[in-house]
Amino acid sequence: MCNATVADGSACTRPGSTPTPRIELMEMAVDRPEIEDFLFQEAELLDNWQLHEWGALFTDDGRYFVHGTNVPVTAPPESALFYIADDQVRIRERVSRLYKRLAIAEYPHSRTRHFVSNVRVTPGDEDEIAATCNLVVHRWRDRADAFFGVARYRLVKSPEGFRIREKRCVIDCDNLQSQSRISIIL
Repeated sequence: MCNATVADGSACTRPGSTPTPRIELMEMAVDRPEIEDFLFQEAELLDNWQLHEWGALFTDDGRYFVHGTNVPVTAPPESALFYIADDQVRIRERVSRLYKRLAIAEYPHSRTRHFVSNVRVTPGDEDEIAATCNLVVHRWRDRADAFFGVARYRLVKSPEGFRIREKRCVIDCDNLQSQSRISIIL
């Protein structure tokens, strides 16, 4: 967290670092490095198969979407084909199912590495923070697969830290062979 208070919201500096934009959200100031740390934590949870902890990052009304570039980024899942369109109940079910030996697509578990880059943060609607990042997920399970695209987040800040109200992954690859193997969480 930046110690400097910047009234105009233009920048916040730390000793030895370059200025980072501050987002003023109601009475809450947020630094991009705070959001980056949260996204890195999420990636670490997924790579370590701490899926219950990952699911706990979502708000009670949280949603998780995955779709290709053929779907408009604001499209609701009722109007287009999504690979994944989960609400909180389905997120919990997906997590539980991935831990079971009967989930043959993920038993034994894939090895993954999530890479998050080019994080951008803007004010969202009402109490939300909008964050966008480039995402590359390398996966090894009998062969190497790579999923890449953009992840768009709607985040809220709670006493416990940031929580995900919506995560929307837009996959850039048009290769149906690898997309049909999406049994991991991006």
